[in-house]
Amino acid sequence: MSKTVEKKSKLSISENGLEKPGPKKRLEVLKTYKIYIGGQFPRTESGRYYIATNNKGEQLANVCLSSRKDFRDAVVAARNAFKGWSAKAAFNRGQILYRIAEMLEGRKTQFIEELAKQDSSKSQAQKEVILSIDRLVYYAGWCDKYQQVFGTVNPVASSHFNFSVPEPTGVVAAIASQESSLVGLVSAIAPIIAGGNTCVILASETKPLCAVGFAEVINSSDVPGGVVNILTGKPSELFSQFASHMDVNAVVYCGTDELIQKEMQQKAAGNVKRVLIYNDVNWLSEKGQSPYSILDLQEIKTTWHPIENIGGGSGGY
Repeated sequence: MSKTVEKKSKLSISENGLEKPGPKKRLEVLKTYKIYIGGQFPRTESGRYYIATNNKGEQLANVCLSSRKDFRDAVVAARNAFKGWSAKAAFNRGQILYRIAEMLEGRKTQFIEELAKQDSSKSQAQKEVILSIDRLVYYAGWCDKYQQVFGTVNPVASSHFNFSVPEPTGVVAAIASQESSLVGLVSAIAPIIAGGNTCVILASETKPLCAVGFAEVINSSDVPGGVVNILTGKPSELFSQFASHMDVNAVVYCGTDELIQKEMQQKAAGNVKRVLIYNDVNWLSEKGQSPYSILDLQEIKTTWHPIENIGGGSGGY
């Protein structure tokens, strides 16, 4: 005896007798994250982009794939901003860094959500955002203190005062930690600008969402355009340009790729730029912040000032 199987149709019948398809899942329109150069939010000059995903394979956003031309434009912006930023009073730079922390505090919810999309748990995301805010406040406090700590009055045999004081080195190109979205970025930027330098920084390739959000925070925090420039894209495409550009005074690499470390050191020799490699730093720990991170990007200037030799050359009793 045969068995009859009834199959339910996925189509529904409208009142006029015509078939209509069932409901479909809506295709989400992904946000396109731009880069940040000279206080503006341009699209990449190359027109290229990539789609950021998380560990679940979910598509998160369209992210600009920055080119060498984008980097050169960012260096020009950083160089133009350097004179004004380095000339600001130290306490004023501290006020501006504190203002960045204030603005980030007001947007905690946004950054927690973005970190959660990028595979962080809610508790981890909250910890990272709060630590990033505290780290900005930490470096804001050091802005008008590191010169006293690291400056010296040197003993000399002649009739002079001899002073050694730290001064900003110039334009710094940095590749942020690829493992963290926000705190690694903040930990790289804050000591650079606290010391009066300007910077071009490449954000995490796999976790880029917070980078452009942080650029929006900077843009509304009294930071002059060009002081901080944020790019997104592949370190493998840009590290060579970071190290070889002749108008960059120092490069910072927060990563563990030994090939990149070696080639950056070789290419940086072209204009004898300083190379700093942070390959074993846990940015979520206290070791992720230090006044020595400011000193790493300072030049020491020594000044001789003639004085009267009050004691004379043949003092005695």
